[in-house]
Amino acid sequence: MRIDILSAVPQLFESFLNYSIVQRAKKKGLVQIFIHDIHDYGKGKYKQIDDYQYGGGAGMVLMVEPLDQLISQLKSERNYDDIIFMTPDAPVLKQPVVNELSLHNNLMILAGHYKGVDQRLRNLHITREISIGDYVLSGGELPAAVLTDAVIRLLPGAMSDETSALTDSFQNDLLAPPVYTRPPEYKGMKVPDVLLSGNHQKIADWREEQAEKITRKIRPDLLD
Repeated sequence: MRIDILSAVPQLFESFLNYSIVQRAKKKGLVQIFIHDIHDYGKGKYKQIDDYQYGGGAGMVLMVEPLDQLISQLKSERNYDDIIFMTPDAPVLKQPVVNELSLHNNLMILAGHYKGVDQRLRNLHITREISIGDYVLSGGELPAAVLTDAVIRLLPGAMSDETSALTDSFQNDLLAPPVYTRPPEYKGMKVPDVLLSGNHQKIADWREEQAEKITRKIRPDLLD
């Protein structure tokens, strides 16, 4: 898989890309990640990429021309399965979307910034828009990192135990059940006996029951 990320602040990705599962996937050759600085395509002496919005109002807007040139250049080199814009005014990211994106070969992710991006850029190139929640951040870099991590961890070989991702919250429209590890008792609190029983069917039934119970309490909307 190849992921191209377009950002006005590419330095924010340096730490994220060089640790944990993302780094492991890169070293194994499972994914290539390229960060593109939008300023490289900025206009004039100062590489301008934003301007005041027409009609007035607070906040600067990412200009269409620099982004159009950058995206057009990348599209001339390969076909992209999706060109994604991270923005709060979009459908909130769900696990089924992550599952779908993990099957693609080439993804491009635009990290929004300032007040947003000129609508014409969205009309020209964007194939999917994603939000990570009903709140606003300073830029789309963190959301782009969230999406990248969520996708990469599903790539075969990215995790040491590939079945782990399949039992995460939301994979079956339920939150994950409680988990325990050693010691079996701590400060008077014991691990449920069923988890120590060795009976795999009973353990599976208990986990499903607990998952449904927790989901009903915390996220009943998932059960509707």
